[in-house]
Amino acid sequence: MLASEMIVNHQEKAYALLQADAEKILRLIKVQMDNLTMPQCPLYEEVLDTQMFGLSREIDFAVRLGLIDGKDGKMIIGQLERELSSLHEASLRK
Repeated sequence: MLASEMIVNHQEKAYALLQADAEKILRLIKVQMDNLTMPQCPLYEEVLDTQMFGLSREIDFAVRLGLIDGKDGKMIIGQLERELSSLHEASLRK
């Protein structure tokens, strides 16, 4: 395998792992909202803040290593924030 192919492979894996972590956060928040707490609950906010901070640190690390582009990292966070916002709005309509 050529070095450039290996770099691309690592970049694709890094992006896929970050996407998977974002999806895990979304699932965690969905379960929490469905079964445990409401969005106004401090526990909900604490879990969300902690998970989002952890993901942002993972993304920052991957960007610094050159595994993903900063724009892609912002896109992952932005998409997750939009999905969480939609989820939050849906829970308020219940």
